[in-house]
Amino acid sequence: MHKRPSISLLISTYNWPQALELVLLSVKRQSVLPNEVLIADDGSTDETKNLIATFQKTFPISIRHFWHEDNGFRKASILNKAIAKSNSEYIIQVDGDCILHKNFVKDHHIFATENNYLFGSRVTIKKEYLATLFKIKKINFNLFSTGIKKRTRTLHIPILSKLYGKTNELSKKFRGCNVSFWKEDIIAINGYNEDFKGWGREDSEIIVRLINKGVLGRRLRYRSIVYHIFHIEKPKNRLELNDTIQQNSIKNKSTWCTNGIDKHLA
Repeated sequence: MHKRPSISLLISTYNWPQALELVLLSVKRQSVLPNEVLIADDGSTDETKNLIATFQKTFPISIRHFWHEDNGFRKASILNKAIAKSNSEYIIQVDGDCILHKNFVKDHHIFATENNYLFGSRVTIKKEYLATLFKIKKINFNLFSTGIKKRTRTLHIPILSKLYGKTNELSKKFRGCNVSFWKEDIIAINGYNEDFKGWGREDSEIIVRLINKGVLGRRLRYRSIVYHIFHIEKPKNRLELNDTIQQNSIKNKSTWCTNGIDKHLA
């Protein structure tokens, strides 16, 4: 079994510095800090770059900004670039519109075991609350908070999370905005498949290959909570093509993708 690993917190973002600011504020108050923060930026403008630079001046840990030019939705590629340059053994991954519960990193860290990936719960912050959210820069939520739905997911009850065991199937509860894995496991399957262009399935297809490789999943219910800020859904014009890539990985029991992280490794 692995000893407690070093941690990189990986945050994906694209042109929403208002949301990213709240995410970084929630990182700053974690009960257990990661060793570094990696921001995988899929081509944002200078407004995001300047926000990150401001945080870098006073942040208690290193923040590293990975950017490529805006050429459509290429999240898989920028995530691979950031993971390849990570200095840690273990990656906890969130989206740049997900505010973290104060014990989020700690919860993932505690359950990080060999041959395992983890995925946690997501509470939704409602559209009509956004003006208030950004005005007061709210990062603390509980069962009785206004402006949220799926509020039972706010419950942080560690003893109950032990009821959830390991699985070798892709859970319907899985969300790529709240997942963690060993860097060596991701490299062993060649990371994210960069054939994914446009929204959809890049986050679940990598899990399919992990499972095919023999890595088990565990749901962290009642732990590792994120609060997802409402936004208009991304265009789904590539979803059918992306579905086909994932279905092929399932059918062929794929453990490797050709267009992956290896090109970014030193």
